[in-house]
Amino acid sequence: MNWLARFLRPPSSAVPPARPGEGASVLRFLETSRLVAGAILVATVLAIVAVSYIGVSPVALPLQENQLASVRIVAADTFTYVSQLHTRQARNEAALRVPPVFRVELAPFEQFATHLREFAAELDRFEQQHLPANPAARTEALREHAGALDVLVEAFNLRGPYHVETEDITALLRLGPARVRDPLLEAGLATLRSLYREGIYDRDQDLVAAANGAMTAYQVRDTDGAIRPARVQSREEALTFLRVSLTGESLGRDAAAALFRLLRNGLTANLVFDSAATGLQRARAAAAQDDVVVTVQKGQVLVDAGTRITPDQYEMLAAHRRFLLDQGGVQVSGYLQLFGRMLLVLAMVLAAVLYIRLEDRPSLTSNSRLGLLALVIILNLSLVRVVFEFGELGVFVRHPDLAAVLPYLAPTALAPLIVAVLLGTGPAIMTALVVSLFTGVICGNRLDILVVAFFASMVGIFACRRVRQRGRVIRAGFLSGLSVACFALLLGAADNIGTDNREAVVIVLRQMAVGLGVGLFTGMAVVGLIPLLEMLFRRTTDITLLELTDYNHPLLSRLQLEAPGTYHHSLMVANLAENAAQALGANPLVCRVCALFHDIGKTAQPEYFTENQRDRANPHDDCSPHASAAIIRSHVPEGVDLAQRHRLPKLVVDAIRQHHGTTLIQYFYQRARKEQRTPLPGQPEPTALVEVPEAPFRYEGPKPQTRENAILFLADCVEAASRSLRTATHQSLAELIDRLIQERIDDGQLDECPITLAEIARIKTNFEFTLLNMLHSRIAYPAPEPPANRNATSPSSVAVPPAAPAQPDAAAPADHAREIQPPR
Repeated sequence: MNWLARFLRPPSSAVPPARPGEGASVLRFLETSRLVAGAILVATVLAIVAVSYIGVSPVALPLQENQLASVRIVAADTFTYVSQLHTRQARNEAALRVPPVFRVELAPFEQFATHLREFAAELDRFEQQHLPANPAARTEALREHAGALDVLVEAFNLRGPYHVETEDITALLRLGPARVRDPLLEAGLATLRSLYREGIYDRDQDLVAAANGAMTAYQVRDTDGAIRPARVQSREEALTFLRVSLTGESLGRDAAAALFRLLRNGLTANLVFDSAATGLQRARAAAAQDDVVVTVQKGQVLVDAGTRITPDQYEMLAAHRRFLLDQGGVQVSGYLQLFGRMLLVLAMVLAAVLYIRLEDRPSLTSNSRLGLLALVIILNLSLVRVVFEFGELGVFVRHPDLAAVLPYLAPTALAPLIVAVLLGTGPAIMTALVVSLFTGVICGNRLDILVVAFFASMVGIFACRRVRQRGRVIRAGFLSGLSVACFALLLGAADNIGTDNREAVVIVLRQMAVGLGVGLFTGMAVVGLIPLLEMLFRRTTDITLLELTDYNHPLLSRLQLEAPGTYHHSLMVANLAENAAQALGANPLVCRVCALFHDIGKTAQPEYFTENQRDRANPHDDCSPHASAAIIRSHVPEGVDLAQRHRLPKLVVDAIRQHHGTTLIQYFYQRARKEQRTPLPGQPEPTALVEVPEAPFRYEGPKPQTRENAILFLADCVEAASRSLRTATHQSLAELIDRLIQERIDDGQLDECPITLAEIARIKTNFEFTLLNMLHSRIAYPAPEPPANRNATSPSSVAVPPAAPAQPDAAAPADHAREIQPPR
């Protein structure tokens, strides 16, 4: 009778569903073959070895001053370089060897000499007026005119910062007339003049600090501008020299002491530090210093692992990078090292496989998931390697401060975010660890880069778990970049603590800006790559599922117009399945989307399903049981065909295939058995009962394979059967749900999905709660009392009784799930 079922179909669905052919077999082999999985494993190991090891040389290692070296670097060949650090140090030393230049000020001496000569002239007049030539009489006269002498001394002291005593002047007047005193005064002034010309400094004026050097030697600039070397002499040393000079004038002790005390008032510091002249002299000396050339021998250790890079080592490493760049780079070789690296990568990949075996078994049994993991990891590490190779560019070699941003330029969170959106957080964590580990290896075994990359990836994974909007993916990338920026700030502060290095601050700010920018770019790149990867690997994200819940989708719009009863049934099943999935911890969005589309195949022949018949005749009355069963079964392949033509995700197509499992269409099967037992008029009774085969009356399946499809499978039959209840009570619903689910368990329909009896019990409870709220009844509202002057009874005065639940049509064929229920 299959020809009749095909004949009754409209032309658009007249072609029966194609069975899996050669193409499907190839896809199934690629998806499930362990040989393909092994090839993916080997290819992943080789690709990671090639990306993280082959061709990696020290020329691109982005090392910075004051950073802990993660690897031991030796000179690949003998080279020389001009050391700016040593040259600068040598020029500073040459500049410091230049004595400071002071300007000699003679004005203080000229002022004192003028005042002293004026005072000497006043003493001459005092002598002429009051002092006789006789020495004995002179002493008596000085005693008599002491008051007048005091006035002269006081007037002299007021002319400057002088402290001359009358006793000292009296001692000088006792020496004799002016012709004796004046030569002594002039000799003293000559001594002062010579001291002033040499220059006198006061230790209290701190000229040593002003000169930035020790006052062991210095230069003076005369009034004519000439600079000459001079002997250093402090004011104390000049006073000593003056005392010694006066002692040699064949004076008496008292007279020499009095003359010294008079002249010392004119001895003051007269050196002023000339910063301009000193700077010019030192600049000339520094410019005359030749550049310091450093020679590094082949095999010399430039830096040891675990040591902090000094400025000298940093300059040597930069020179080494420039040398290797000029020589065309040095390729790392060695088969033993290559074999060791392959073992390291193999061990890491095997550890990832064990993690998948423990925490993500679907990935281990699906080659497409394994291929997706391998592809995004290799892609991410390749981008890291490309960024690492930027270090060999001339701009980064010649400007090491720019090379410091390279580790933060690598988008290490790209693969973890893609895996988190497409496969979940578990595989994403494993991906983040693998990418972070080999990023640290590529960057020279740097632990800080490994930690920063892993932390940033974990932040991004946390921010985009169960993401349903594309904007949240970009937000996750930005948060990942923000965590990188924070780590760059903390690491920069730790490496340069206690220093006032503006260059280090600029480098840290660049690293922070690059980290933020790369994080934002990573989020946008993930949003752009997700649709492509969904198509290539037949994955479906919650973002795509949320877009499919739009009721304006062409298939849902067609279902609403051509099969409104089925559309309403799909909405009820969607609510039922979504609530059950939420309670069970499954994906409620998957359940809702699959429920909305699970019966789209009924649009091919909607009149053959009772929810769309309303009061029309039942076309099954004119069909044989086999033909009716074929029509009922056909809505599954019809739905698969429509879903594939409209490019619905694979999980929706699978849900359409599995939402009836391999259940038996009971009504038409029992009708076929009944017709087999009942002879036609005029025919004898059958001597032996011939059993009707079940195969034509069973759905092709397969049985539900996932928890979400199992929930949909149960929600579909429960919602359909619940409409046959006269009154939806707690007891009636519980009995109906228990019976329907137990029948399907006994039929083995749930044997192939990972669902437990405890979860089934929770599904029953949730179904009961949801159906009680969906099938509730309403009270009858009494009609308003008629007016007193109105005798006729208006239609509105009649009370409307409660709406009774829909009753099944006794003449209609029953559903395969319940014999009294029309087929759905």
